[in-house]
Amino acid sequence: MKAFNKIFALAVAVIITVFVTANAILLKDSTGGRPYLVEVSRLVNEIENGNAYDISDCKYVTGVSEYAEGFYNSNSDYVIREINGELYRFDYTADGSVDKAETIIVVNVILSIMSVVIIAVMVYIRAKILAPFEKLSDIPYELSKGNLTAPVKEAKNRFFGRFVWGVDMLRENMEQQKERELNLQREKKMLLLSLSHDIKTPLSAIKLYSKALSKGLYTDKEKQLEIAENINAKADEIEGYVAEIITASREDFLSLDVNMGEFYLSELVTKIKLYYTEKLSLIKTDFFVGEYGDCLISGDFDRSVEVVQNIMENAIKYGDGKEISISFSEEEGCILIAVKNSGCTLPDTDLPHIFESFWRGANAENLKGSGLGLYICRQLMHKMNGEVFAQINDGDICVTAVFGKTSCDRWV
Repeated sequence: MKAFNKIFALAVAVIITVFVTANAILLKDSTGGRPYLVEVSRLVNEIENGNAYDISDCKYVTGVSEYAEGFYNSNSDYVIREINGELYRFDYTADGSVDKAETIIVVNVILSIMSVVIIAVMVYIRAKILAPFEKLSDIPYELSKGNLTAPVKEAKNRFFGRFVWGVDMLRENMEQQKERELNLQREKKMLLLSLSHDIKTPLSAIKLYSKALSKGLYTDKEKQLEIAENINAKADEIEGYVAEIITASREDFLSLDVNMGEFYLSELVTKIKLYYTEKLSLIKTDFFVGEYGDCLISGDFDRSVEVVQNIMENAIKYGDGKEISISFSEEEGCILIAVKNSGCTLPDTDLPHIFESFWRGANAENLKGSGLGLYICRQLMHKMNGEVFAQINDGDICVTAVFGKTSCDRWV
């Protein structure tokens, strides 16, 4: 804002300078503001040289008189010059100055209008764009510090109204996400504490049995066999608790909300084509989209786009960069969207694991990634009552997402 204020002050100074300069130029002339003297000087030269003079083309001089009776009596303004020993009177009028005055007025009016427009535009930019933006400039910093409680004041500004609304929605979503994460951590902590406490009971029993056996308190073989079976049962119990801990540590570490609805397949395909047609052309990868029915699909549109995008990104990252294609088919009331890329380097033994969280195949050693892309795809498809699976055929890998279909009109 300070920089804009400097620019605004500079603009005002330039406008004032233009005003002063323009008026100075218009008011100034070679005769010091007396243009009739130019015509008088020209006529004097004509007379001095003995040439005939003509005042018909003079704008200011209205008459020339030689010295005679009543020489100094004239109703108009005049100047007297001595030429070749004779006195001459040159009558003139200053009516021509009216035109100059009108010109000055017109120029000043035009400059005033331009100045008002420029100043008004700059004031509008400052009030409607820069000032609201300056108020928003601290919001990302506050969000980065974790300050999610202070709401963003709504504004009806035509430029930033929707932006402010979006930022406030982002803040609310981040706040809700943080609250969910805290609740999840609290629940997991309580679960771990509970399971840890439960483990102590069978563990203490195992220790007690082991101590009794080590001291030879049970000499009867049947009793020893019973104690061994009890130890085994308690170990199985502990194993079950450990399995629960492992499951609790793996599940629900991502918040994947789904808003079920309906959308046309053409909307999904259009969005994917709009982004990847240009992207793949830049990296010289052939991209093919097959024919498809303009079907009404059941699911979350944004999440469905996310699923297909994740599959496409995997195809780009792990393929050979030659070709990627999307094909469509229909089976048992479902629409199958298959993304196939050439140059599959994934071993067949790794295929069953590609949808697991944090799992990365042998072909991903030198590539960055988290191992969550396809895991997220499967979780989202399950929440939308769909499925996703993968196949390897003739050196190509094909990942297929299965969506529920509502209706189908035509193939495009």
